[in-house]
Amino acid sequence: MALGKRRSERQGEFWVAATDLSSGPQHLFYEKLNAILAEADFDDFVEELCEPFYAGGGRPSIPPGVFFRMMYVGYFEGIDSQRGIAWRCADSLSIRRFLGYRQHEATPDHSSLSRIRTRLPLEVFHDVHVCVLQLLIANKLVDGTTVGVDATLLEANAAMKSIVRKDNGEDWEEYIKRLAAEDGIEIKTKAELIRYDKQRSKEGKKKVSNDEWESPSDPDARIAKMKDGRTHLAYKAEHVVDLDTEAILDAEIYHANEGDTATLIPSLEQAQKYLDRASGWTRDIKKVVADKGYHAVETLARCATLGWGCGGMKTYIPEPERKYEWSWLDRPDAQQQAVTNNHRRMQRAYGKRLQRRRSEVVERSFAHVCETGGGRRSWLRGIDEVRKRHLMTATAHNLGLVLRKLLGTGKVRQFGSLCAGVFVQSCGVIRRFACLGSCARQLRAIFRKHHINQAQAA
Repeated sequence: MALGKRRSERQGEFWVAATDLSSGPQHLFYEKLNAILAEADFDDFVEELCEPFYAGGGRPSIPPGVFFRMMYVGYFEGIDSQRGIAWRCADSLSIRRFLGYRQHEATPDHSSLSRIRTRLPLEVFHDVHVCVLQLLIANKLVDGTTVGVDATLLEANAAMKSIVRKDNGEDWEEYIKRLAAEDGIEIKTKAELIRYDKQRSKEGKKKVSNDEWESPSDPDARIAKMKDGRTHLAYKAEHVVDLDTEAILDAEIYHANEGDTATLIPSLEQAQKYLDRASGWTRDIKKVVADKGYHAVETLARCATLGWGCGGMKTYIPEPERKYEWSWLDRPDAQQQAVTNNHRRMQRAYGKRLQRRRSEVVERSFAHVCETGGGRRSWLRGIDEVRKRHLMTATAHNLGLVLRKLLGTGKVRQFGSLCAGVFVQSCGVIRRFACLGSCARQLRAIFRKHHINQAQAA
């Protein structure tokens, strides 16, 4: 056999038959996902849904089913940016098969994804989420009676050094120089400005408020303190999760400075609307479980009077530590009753068990969507655009639940580990059978030798 040599420049082929091109290996995970979407008539549904937002004539655009599939690829592959999603779809032959593109066809670019996302309103993404919830209900993966609620912060696509004052448009350096001039200090160099700013920080005078500052590139982002202690422009993501099946009923984005007690009721109402539309009949949310950050008198009383189910909604929210006892002199009796009932429920073993379940399930949804699903850092600007992307990531998580029921895993990387584990177990079984076969051969040789010795002795 002769040695093959690689040449950097080769004469191109004048004509190549499409049948001679490799279609790429078949990926069982994506093939199964395509089969699930085809069974639910997903492509026909989204095409009919998006048709009013396109012109009647002209060059055909990218199919909406391809756009939503690429959004799902971002979750399953753990890619946070649209550029990364477009590159991954163009590079992988198995993902090309998943999207329905041949090797000689160009996959959509990241700019096309941005154009389609901005063209479609937020209501379209809500309808797609409801469609996937219907698929989960058909597979008996939604109960909807007991939900857990929690929130986390997402980094916005804006930097703190670019913030400006709302009243006069000053940036941070101009603001510091003005403060130094008021104190009688002249700032000449960048080092002096940093030194003066650090001194203000040590004295406790360095404070930034959302009422006074904003980001010119993303006005919807809010200044917030992240869990690791950094101050960053961020958004707040709140999940309403079915505690029985781990399905995300609602994934809403709020401003980072909105309190948990103010966003609990809107999230529950939106989750109830999704359930009503997906099930076709009333699926009442009867129990809500949250952490102590959601505990407020008005919130508990509002949950008890929402009218879902018999007697409203039961809350299982622990009380935060307080310096003073409750005072009910100027409060209605309904609020006192709601707080007392919630306190009694949390003293029982069932309430404590629900809290442990909430800590496990809801935090796991953030781990899947934000950490390994590429949703912790947002590369989009505007709260509506962030809502679209985050809701599609949560929808992909729900599709992963269906795949986990059918394949035993809900992500591509887990599917590879599962296949590797099955291969290792198969090798172990084969090795055991081989050892048994070797032992059987040795026993036969021993018995044969024993019979020969007996025959010679006779």
